[in-house]
Amino acid sequence: MARGQLRIHLGAAPGVGKTYAMLEEAHRRAERGTDVVVGFAETHGRKHTAAMLGDLEIVPRRTMTYRGVEFTEMDVDAVLARRPEIAVVDELAHTNVPGSRNEKRWQDVQELLDAGIDVLSTVNIQHLESLNDVVEQITGITQRETLPDDVVRRAEQVELVDMTPEALRRRMAHGNIYRADKIDAALGNYFRVGNLTALRELALLWLADKVDDQLDRYRSEHDIGATWEARERVVVALTGGPEGETLIRRAARVAARTPKGAELLAVHVSRSDGLTGVDPTQLAKQRVLVESLGGTYHQVVGADIATALLDFARGVNASQVVLGASRRGRLAQIFSRGVGVTTVALSGSIDVHLVTHEQIGHGRRPPSVTSALSRRRRLTGFGLAAIGIPVLTVLLRLLANDLSLASDILLFLGMVIAVALVGGLWPALLAAVAASLVINYFFTPPLHAFTISQRENLLALVVFLLVAAAVSAVVDLAARRTREAARASADAQTLAVVAGSVLRGARPLTALLERLQETFGLTSVTLLERAPETASGPDRQRDPRAWRVVATVGSTPCLTPSGGDVEVRAAEDLSLVLCGRVLDAADRRVVEAFAAQAALALRQDRLAEEAATARPLAEADRMRTALLAAVSHDLRTPLASAKAAVTSLRSHEVEFDESDREELLATAEESLDRLTRLVANLLDMSRLQAGVLGLSLTPIGLEDAVPPVLDEMGEPARQVQVSLPAHLRAVSADPGLLERVLVNLVANALRFSPPDRPPSISASEHGGLVELRVADYGPGLPKEQWEQAFMPFQRTGDRDNHNGVGLGLALSRGLAEAMGGTLVPEDTPGGGLTMVLSLPAAEGEHE
Repeated sequence: MARGQLRIHLGAAPGVGKTYAMLEEAHRRAERGTDVVVGFAETHGRKHTAAMLGDLEIVPRRTMTYRGVEFTEMDVDAVLARRPEIAVVDELAHTNVPGSRNEKRWQDVQELLDAGIDVLSTVNIQHLESLNDVVEQITGITQRETLPDDVVRRAEQVELVDMTPEALRRRMAHGNIYRADKIDAALGNYFRVGNLTALRELALLWLADKVDDQLDRYRSEHDIGATWEARERVVVALTGGPEGETLIRRAARVAARTPKGAELLAVHVSRSDGLTGVDPTQLAKQRVLVESLGGTYHQVVGADIATALLDFARGVNASQVVLGASRRGRLAQIFSRGVGVTTVALSGSIDVHLVTHEQIGHGRRPPSVTSALSRRRRLTGFGLAAIGIPVLTVLLRLLANDLSLASDILLFLGMVIAVALVGGLWPALLAAVAASLVINYFFTPPLHAFTISQRENLLALVVFLLVAAAVSAVVDLAARRTREAARASADAQTLAVVAGSVLRGARPLTALLERLQETFGLTSVTLLERAPETASGPDRQRDPRAWRVVATVGSTPCLTPSGGDVEVRAAEDLSLVLCGRVLDAADRRVVEAFAAQAALALRQDRLAEEAATARPLAEADRMRTALLAAVSHDLRTPLASAKAAVTSLRSHEVEFDESDREELLATAEESLDRLTRLVANLLDMSRLQAGVLGLSLTPIGLEDAVPPVLDEMGEPARQVQVSLPAHLRAVSADPGLLERVLVNLVANALRFSPPDRPPSISASEHGGLVELRVADYGPGLPKEQWEQAFMPFQRTGDRDNHNGVGLGLALSRGLAEAMGGTLVPEDTPGGGLTMVLSLPAAEGEHE
């Protein structure tokens, strides 16, 4: 059975018309004769959306009871039994009621797809798991219902339902999205223009990435290697040379000049043998520059640089490649075209920009020729040649009648190879020359003369000399490559250990310097930063006032770059100074990698410090934003009610009887009382956060504190069931603050308890603490949302002061802790939520 296809209508925010567009598509399919049913569609009371259901067949929902409250969910079994061609299932990220067949609705949809049923569904961009934290940062609201990105990416079709922020806000103001009492709060909070613009951009970018994936998959499935310029991408090739920064900036300008801006990618091609080194400091600086310009850095391995570069460019569907003109001299370019010319010849449809720079024609510094073997082995080789050639000559002279000239040459060749294996190139060349002279003098007619009468003997000696030299060179090259491979392996292992220690350490910069000191056995390692106010000059390297110690490990830090044994530039204003010993040239390359990583680690440390500094400011800004959003709605309502009542009483156009006047006065009084409580909550919370809340702790019995609270709250509170032990110890608390806490807790409990099951208050004593439990029997609150319910200006589960600014539970916990107590939630047996207020028992009070 073929798997069904999933079509998703993706929106940036609630209200853009996803469900409406989905139902429109369902009607189009039905009009074409397709069997369509509605498995689940949520209209949210929007009349235009409800009208779109029209005559579509609706599968009855399944009713479930959870904690005494009835909920309806999609009946998966009923849809499967009906077996339509297409099922309409709204809100793909929805979390099903506990006890349902699956935890999430997208899992229900997977069952329908597995059964061969096509599905039309909807989802908002804020519900994607990968964007959850980004959306929270933008809007300040945590999305609890999410689904994996892969569910949406695997959909056969994703259609973006788009709307400008201004149009969406107009739709909101007209009452087409939320009820009238929620419009002001929504427009001032989640539906601000900036939020909607950012969410819209997120949706467009995410969908663009999915389209890119689909395009790459299509090109791969159809073996399309040519570049399709659907989206401009500029690749800049980096060699690690000093011209890299010029190339990056030129490539960034090329990318910026393309319509809507192009994507910038920097790539460095490493040789596949792993033995050709580059300057890691330059590459690290260039990587930082690329990322600061909004690009990305990549590294690939290839035997042929031009081929590897173009393979990478075609792999990312790049349209342009930027690389520098050759640094080699004219003579070198005669024998080889170079990477630039080869890339142009092989580029095909990709545009190649050859950028001039200051390093053109300067060539590359030839590598220093050093022996691959140790001095001891070279001396041993020379000794073997000096002893072995005469000894072999004597032996062969004694066996002159038994061996031919060819045998003599082969034996001398074996001696030369042995010398090459032991001492390398130069001892072997010396042995080859000495052996050729010995063969000519003692074994080639005419004997005892450096002349050769027969051409065959001359040819044999020439071949002998060439073979001996070639074998010596090969042996020396193999030894050199073996040493380089061992060095590269050791360097790679060292850098891998460094990376691991840096990643695992809480202090990456210090961990890196400690690893450097340990690796090379140094007495101290210091990272110095040049003071920006100091002038340049030859004395700056020796002036301690020109440098500042950023980080150091070891016994005695170096205060200037010239005060150490080795100094490596980590960045333009950073120097890594090593004390203890002078390093080999081969070790310096690894130290340069350490220096580059140290510069990056310092940059990350400073970014983390800036983020830590900005976090309280961002939190304060978030609090102010939440406060303004809450105050703009919650304070306006009681003010409007009080003003309307007072205006009506002052009006001369309408005559009110005594009962109407009493009702209006009661409305005004109730609204002003509510306003007073809101302002008092705000003031108390500000005092708590400022640490200036005044306390007067006195012994007070709960039997004296609870009844006045219930009386003050009026008729609804008289239904609360109170059960307090007769001999309960008094608590040490501030009477006024305790009353505020109890009012908030009882008000919350009344709001969420059903009419037939009023809240209850009970108390007990345990280990010097008196616990007061205020229990409701409503829908309860998931445990993962318990702590968020105590955050100021949050309305998790709509539990903390729905009629206030979201301060009820936050203020209650703060007041409880100020009095030396605690306030924690727990589940109510049988369903609901219980708030447990623990306060210390008053000293000297006994049962």
